[in-house]
Amino acid sequence: MSAPAVLVLEDGRTFAGEAYGATGTTVGEAVFCTAMTGYQETLTDPSYHRQVVVMTAPHVGNTGWNDEDDESSRIWVSGFVVRDPAVRASSWRSRRELADELAAQGVVGISGVDTRALTRHLRDRGAMRAGVFSGADAEAEPEVLVERVREAPAMAGADLAGEVTTARAYLVPAVGERRAVVAAIDLGIKSNTPRELARRGVDVHVLPATATLADVMAVQPDGVFFSNGPGDPAAAEHEIGLLRSVLEARVPFFGICYGNQLLGRALGLGTYKLPFGHHGINQPVLDRATGGVEITSQNHGFAVDAPLDGAFETPYGRAEVSHTSLNDGVVQGLRLLDAPAFSVQYHPEAAAGPHDANHLFDDFVTLMETSR
Repeated sequence: MSAPAVLVLEDGRTFAGEAYGATGTTVGEAVFCTAMTGYQETLTDPSYHRQVVVMTAPHVGNTGWNDEDDESSRIWVSGFVVRDPAVRASSWRSRRELADELAAQGVVGISGVDTRALTRHLRDRGAMRAGVFSGADAEAEPEVLVERVREAPAMAGADLAGEVTTARAYLVPAVGERRAVVAAIDLGIKSNTPRELARRGVDVHVLPATATLADVMAVQPDGVFFSNGPGDPAAAEHEIGLLRSVLEARVPFFGICYGNQLLGRALGLGTYKLPFGHHGINQPVLDRATGGVEITSQNHGFAVDAPLDGAFETPYGRAEVSHTSLNDGVVQGLRLLDAPAFSVQYHPEAAAGPHDANHLFDDFVTLMETSR
């Protein structure tokens, strides 16, 4: 029998359940993830740092945990909320149960929660701080637990890339003949991203978020890449300054997710917090140039505020919004028309997720080759 647990939202609503994973207390921003599969990649995505992830799929843990699908060196979510955990894993690739891995890494979770009601609440009220309390910690008075949740730092204004980035630079070498060299700034990069570039003949030098322009230029890059990551883009002053230097040097640039938001701010645009963000692997995006639709993997709570009609002026020439969300019209991509730079708000490495946007890595390689 699992220990009792309770999920407490900052607006005072509570959900009872049972401990899942580690027992104790955790706090973070509650967000819901609409992915039906890929929970291992979700849990190890550094973009989920300081977030309590609610899985909308009711049955989680079916395929257990393996040693191949991690997208980073550890689980990054602050807490994990599921409705109906699998009794036992059923996959030839599984090495252990999901609950055991959560416990081993100290991740406090809760099961037996009405995740449909919780998701509807977050959709209507917006993402908010939440706490998961299990075992003895769940026995405190509700008002005490609510106060502990409200004392947690908000996501707005949080500068978190430095908490998830690599401690030192490393190289992911090109597979086959080398076609280009990329300096990839790790703001919370997923493992499959440099692998996708390497498969296309790219030497990928993954650099810490603290990297300077001198560090970037030292690898003699044909292009610069900014990864996904957690936090408020308005707080990333160092990274925005670095990106402006890259644009001024006219080095080809490609950014995804957090990197898209940072390109927006580098261009002089604003960013804002979405009510509940986009978290999942089934997000439809419109390519405004072709009219094509891609189903994409996304994980972000902030978006770029940019003019949707026509080109607009920036310090680096004209730019335009290249992609938009078909769910809510949010900006999903930016493209400079007078400089070699573009970005998207989603994850073309698709781990987990559909491969509709995988061609963007090819587009980046082509941009680097034509810009030489």
